[in-house]
Amino acid sequence: MTKKIAMIWVLLFFAGLCYGQSSFAKGEEMLMQNKPAQAEGFLMQAISYDPANPVTYIYLGLVYEQLGRTEEAITVYRRVLPMAGRLSANVANNLGNVYFQTGNTETAEQYYTQAIGLDMGYASAYLGRANARIKTGNLKNAVSDYEQYLRLEPRSPQRAKIEQLINLIRMEIAAAEVKRQLAEEEARRLAEERQKLLDSVSASLQSGASSGKGLSSGTESVENYEGEFVLD
Repeated sequence: MTKKIAMIWVLLFFAGLCYGQSSFAKGEEMLMQNKPAQAEGFLMQAISYDPANPVTYIYLGLVYEQLGRTEEAITVYRRVLPMAGRLSANVANNLGNVYFQTGNTETAEQYYTQAIGLDMGYASAYLGRANARIKTGNLKNAVSDYEQYLRLEPRSPQRAKIEQLINLIRMEIAAAEVKRQLAEEEARRLAEERQKLLDSVSASLQSGASSGKGLSSGTESVENYEGEFVLD
């Protein structure tokens, strides 16, 4: 009897495993056909039968992204990140993308940086981080990331646009540097003019103080008196 029960459990396990694989395949198929709403149910079923498969979570996160359910996408990606293994950079990059879409560019940059730390050759993370750095005004480092992306993806279909953007950024940086120098020169000129004015006023006050020396009420000297003393 015990052997029969054990055999039944084995059969159920493999049946569930097969069902989970079938659900995964169906969910993947729906996702590839751009049918995220239909894919969601199959992927959820696949996770319930095989909760250790990171690809299923990534697919589910993509489904939520396509459906505009960004908070759920973030939850799924953050759940799978610690167990994603060789796909960790992919998950971190996806998190960067979702946070970028929500306008949280600082957090997006952090996850792009994490993706790069996990895989120095992950080109998409450099592109994403460059875009995030544009939003935060970190232009010099954005240029570095764009250039690294092009080194990793020399045949990128976006190459012309990226090179154009790099040139525009460099022009902006150069213009900002000129403006900074002009502002420093103007501040220096105004400071010199203020100092000259202070020196002039100070000299004038000093001159007035010097010209007043020797003037007194006359009590310090003996006056000559011409006339007679009158005695009462």
